[in-house]
Amino acid sequence: MSATPASPTATENPRPWWLTLILGILAVVIGAVLLWAPLTTQINTYLTLITVLGIYWLVLGVLDIVHAFADHTNWGWKLFMGIVSILAGGYVVAYPLAAAVYLPAVFALILGIWGIIYGIAALVMAFRGAGWAAGILGALAIFFGAVLVANWSAPGVGLTFVYVAAIGGLIGGVALIVHAFQRRSSSGSAMPA
Repeated sequence: MSATPASPTATENPRPWWLTLILGILAVVIGAVLLWAPLTTQINTYLTLITVLGIYWLVLGVLDIVHAFADHTNWGWKLFMGIVSILAGGYVVAYPLAAAVYLPAVFALILGIWGIIYGIAALVMAFRGAGWAAGILGALAIFFGAVLVANWSAPGVGLTFVYVAAIGGLIGGVALIVHAFQRRSSSGSAMPA
């Protein structure tokens, strides 16, 4: 009888189920506010999220630079990513209104580029034997990626991206909540006091 290798989750220390639950609830609340709240609340929530994103990038950049000096493997990339994160975070914190206007369009451009790259990779995998489903997925990803790249600066793309993010927050939040309760019931643990 052969021994089965340990699964990756057995060696990793997963986040507690209750933290996953909190993240899911936050995602649902943010998605709901961005989707259904009055316009002034939507704008205030969006601006707060932009500022939090800027602070997150600043902290992440500092931590990347510290990590580059503590662990010298790939130190050049870590230093580069740290500097880019600090510059992006600093800009967002210094100019939150400008970032709020341009960030959704930039995200749409990045998502479009990612879609094209993902689609090309899926098509290559389809021709190497992954099947017709991968080919269809690749073609669709390339098409939608090209549409986003071609129209990333069009009026309304940013607003559309915000609504898509809101729907993604709702769906992702519900999935996190369900996953948290599944983990809780499978582990039989209770919430810490």
